[in-house]
Amino acid sequence: MTQKASTSHRPSTLSVKGRDVRLRTLGFVVLAALAIWFIAVNTGRVTVRLWIPTVTIPLWGVLTVTLLAGMALGLLIAHRRARR
Repeated sequence: MTQKASTSHRPSTLSVKGRDVRLRTLGFVVLAALAIWFIAVNTGRVTVRLWIPTVTIPLWGVLTVTLLAGMALGLLIAHRRARR
């Protein structure tokens, strides 16, 4: 009985202008562009109630802080999973 040599799994890639780009990277770029566009078009002022104070700030500021907090938590979780 013959066994096939195991081949290592390679990430899915797509060729863009002659360069191989991982689909994960391409997806991240698309999501980042959509997030930046969404933040840029929401410029109205909103009232945000923190635990005690109430603050009136532009919506783009709230969205930016939320995006950065989400990215930080995602990186923290990914880092912890990689250490296991």
